[in-house]
Amino acid sequence: MLARSLLRAFALLGLLLAVVTLSSYPLLVGTRLLSGPYVEPRGGTLIVLGADQLDTYAIGVTSYWRSTYATLLWRQGRFSSILICGGPPQAPVSSLMKQFLLSQGVPAAAVRIETTSTSTRENALAAAGLLKNTPSPKTLLTSDYHLFRAVRVFRRAGLDVAPCFFPDAGKRALHWQDRWRVFLDLASETVKIVWYKLHGWI
Repeated sequence: MLARSLLRAFALLGLLLAVVTLSSYPLLVGTRLLSGPYVEPRGGTLIVLGADQLDTYAIGVTSYWRSTYATLLWRQGRFSSILICGGPPQAPVSSLMKQFLLSQGVPAAAVRIETTSTSTRENALAAAGLLKNTPSPKTLLTSDYHLFRAVRVFRRAGLDVAPCFFPDAGKRALHWQDRWRVFLDLASETVKIVWYKLHGWI
């Protein structure tokens, strides 16, 4: 009985692995459900959410792409200021991301950082405190699969943000080597959405 159950479990896992690896369509649909349609940024203050970092001195891949897209938006002349959110306090990823933006020509006077938050909810609460006297509009930039939760958390915290995403999972899903990681990101984000909903944070 146990052997049969294990065989079925491995068969289902193998089927899941094959579906995820061989077709980008389910991943793209899932990503689109979490990102919604793309909306042109409307200017004002750009809020950028930090993500991973390799170590004390280097940002991770997701933080790199968020920083890159923030730089591209800045070069289009859409925004007057940028706020980057993300700790931890000892080695804040927001500080490393700011260094990247400055290296790409964004003026230091235009970039503020928040260095204590370690979750999306903490990002929102900290940003709400820092921007309470800043006039609208405010635009929130994050990964496509993260946007659904992030926008709702920020609005619940009192910041009326316009959504803006870059095609993070959407681009990675086009390459079969990256699809399993995309699947795990989508699954993890779905669990987080449920968790945040249960706690009344979205």
